[in-house]
Amino acid sequence: MEATLRPSPVLATVDYDRPGVQHGFLRLPYSRDDSAWGSVVIPITVIRGGEGPTALLTGANHGDEYEGPLALFDLAQTLRPDEVVGRVIIVPAMNYPAFLAGTRTSPIDRGNLNRSFPGRPDGSVTEKIADYFQRVLLPLADVVLDFHSGGKTLDFLPFCAAHILPGEGPEVRAQEERAFALVRAFAAPFSVRMLEIDAIGMYDTAAEEMGKVFVTTELGGGGTATARTVRIAREGLRRVLAAAGVTRGPGAPAPAPLPPTRWLDMPDADCFVFAEDGGLVEFLADLGDSVAAGDPVARLWPLGRTGVAPSELTAARAGVLCARHVPGIVKPGDCVAVLAVEVADASQLEGPGPRELEGVVP
Repeated sequence: MEATLRPSPVLATVDYDRPGVQHGFLRLPYSRDDSAWGSVVIPITVIRGGEGPTALLTGANHGDEYEGPLALFDLAQTLRPDEVVGRVIIVPAMNYPAFLAGTRTSPIDRGNLNRSFPGRPDGSVTEKIADYFQRVLLPLADVVLDFHSGGKTLDFLPFCAAHILPGEGPEVRAQEERAFALVRAFAAPFSVRMLEIDAIGMYDTAAEEMGKVFVTTELGGGGTATARTVRIAREGLRRVLAAAGVTRGPGAPAPAPLPPTRWLDMPDADCFVFAEDGGLVEFLADLGDSVAAGDPVARLWPLGRTGVAPSELTAARAGVLCARHVPGIVKPGDCVAVLAVEVADASQLEGPGPRELEGVVP
């Protein structure tokens, strides 16, 4: 006999079907030393303008990544119902405890939200948040845009990305193509066919397995945001909503030409450079530089004594340096650098025209 899954303990103070704009909270009971009947309250905005597709927009899946929250708090304040064809659900800080603490994982239970799906309604705080997204919010969505950046331990070239999906058949390929159409619409300086080194328990995987059109970003890092990366996030977000058929501009003006983007591919595990030893890292290439196979990417200087030569970390394949470790001290097992292959096919580098973006959401 199958066990009955408990209902989610999360209470939404918004009505997902009500027309207009609602600003509210996802309230999760959390009894703690300083508040016996306390709660984790996660801000949420729902904007419904009529019948049409639903976009679920999320940031701070990891709490030390800031471009997404900045773009989404701004959108929640400025987007009007008369601009929305369907529905927009905005959660600027998914892992709200981590966001308040400025940490990748939750200070409550050390939970990494992006490794906690499908979650549990009777689990830890992080698992309960994941369960609510898995069982309530993701089923409502047609398109999911989840903002990421490097946080305090990585720095990225600013890119938007989608995944090559596992499985065969026309439905899988169509889902994949719709995701890459939205990557083109986002038009970040770089666009990536992304490989994950640890996809188990990810929000991405949960959405994709439901057949949702899922896109993500990596927009800088170092535990901060810049004027440039926030501008990329805000402008790309608006273009994705329009391309997905979720929003329309006043008078439906013709879309502006897309900014240029460089397409990168992450085809295999050779894209990742890991440290086997710890040390003080000296990078021998900067983000955006081209590296040949066998070239040294970084040196690791021993910390414990002088007079010892550094070890070198070399590239297993040629590519563009698209991510690097921060800060300057590396531990054994850390990912130090990520390489991606620039796609040379001109047809893949061209942004889609307005007609190609129609029907991104089925």
